[in-house]
Amino acid sequence: MDPIAALRRIGFLLERERAPTYRVRAFRNAALTLAGLGPDELDRRSADRTLTELPGIGKTTSAVIAQAIAGQVPDYLADLESRVAPLATGGETIREQLRGDLHSHSDWSDGGSPIQEMAVTAMELGHEYQALTDHSPRLTVANGLSVARLRRQLAIVATLNEHLDGFRLLSGIECDINEDGTLDQTEVMLGAVDVLVASVHSKLRSDSAAMTRRMLRAIADPHTDILGHCTGRLVTGGRGTRPPSQFDAAAVFDACAERGVAVEINSRPERLDPPRTLLAQAVAAGCLFSIDTDAHAPGQLDWQQYGCARAAECGVPVDRIVNTWPLDRLLDWTNRHS
Repeated sequence: MDPIAALRRIGFLLERERAPTYRVRAFRNAALTLAGLGPDELDRRSADRTLTELPGIGKTTSAVIAQAIAGQVPDYLADLESRVAPLATGGETIREQLRGDLHSHSDWSDGGSPIQEMAVTAMELGHEYQALTDHSPRLTVANGLSVARLRRQLAIVATLNEHLDGFRLLSGIECDINEDGTLDQTEVMLGAVDVLVASVHSKLRSDSAAMTRRMLRAIADPHTDILGHCTGRLVTGGRGTRPPSQFDAAAVFDACAERGVAVEINSRPERLDPPRTLLAQAVAAGCLFSIDTDAHAPGQLDWQQYGCARAAECGVPVDRIVNTWPLDRLLDWTNRHS
């Protein structure tokens, strides 16, 4: 078994089951170290039992590498594989029809893995496309992208697409909705990306009228494609819990339906946003939807099942889920106001 593949798979499964970051990092760092070695050095160090002299490789990861080189499924990996089970029940038909994920992050903002690793993992999951939507500059706590950094990222995405066969990495941004409802990026850069997710990340306890005005202005912006995690709530996780923001849901969802803006069904276990009552209201309003993971690590790209289960439970029509659409139709939609 290829030792790098074994280490990557362990990292993926740990992320999928929400293991602590430090545990995941050990295996991903070891994979990066091995990727820099020639096959002869790897075999020699394994035979000499000097793998742990390399940076990023410890007792546990060296055991995984040694067993993989010996042609075995490493014990650590076998144990994780034995625990793999569906993350949620329901929505399997919807999951089968999804072609991609339109909200994900890399280590360019607050994600934990390089762009290429996120793209390759999306391909391995069977996606036809994946949107890279790192944060905008105002969100400094998440290392949001300035104009200059976003330009560099767009060039990297274009280069990667030259080497990704049968898969398209879409350029994008998760753009902060400013307090006045404007979007946190220049007009030029807003028009340069394939997919724009607009999200509120600040002043989440504003009164309903102020939050409604803020969201309606962002929805009216012709660059907005997806309204991200619309209530901003947190229901579990290391950051604690947070109640949903208050806004006029009827007005917001009617505006989304009128403008062709998709309401995100955010699949992160700590968000599961919007709540079921609001999701059902958005269905009744005739909204489009995007079932996204908001993944910050490769293993989290498998979390779409959580969103699919909620979509099925709330009667979301499959033909209104934009990431079930073929790429050409999807891009026609994101370019609808051009």
